[in-house]
Amino acid sequence: MIRTRLSPEETTPISIDGVKDVSMRVLLGGEHGMPNFSMRHFVVAPGGHTPRHAHDYEHQVIVLGGCGEAEQDGVTSTIQSGDVLYVSPELTHQFRNTGDEPMQFVCLVPRTRNNGGEVPGS
Repeated sequence: MIRTRLSPEETTPISIDGVKDVSMRVLLGGEHGMPNFSMRHFVVAPGGHTPRHAHDYEHQVIVLGGCGEAEQDGVTSTIQSGDVLYVSPELTHQFRNTGDEPMQFVCLVPRTRNNGGEVPGS
């Protein structure tokens, strides 16, 4: 068994185009010898957001704390702690923190893209 622990303080700021005030940490992934999936912990500061983007693999997301919006293919939904989401491959999506406290979520992704190659941050 491999054990890691959620710790917002151990996340690292993401600095790519389209990202504002987001940090991430791989909880379980390639560096832990995971063959199929990676589990990532994101912290989005108030007013922050992930990039609006699309790719060829799915996400499964559990919102741990805070609140915000999740957009997929032009449809926006309000999200909050306890929500579980499925993000389809190939559809444009984004997560935004609209609250006053950090929004935290865990995102499960495959380690390999549908068209081959490694999923970034896995």
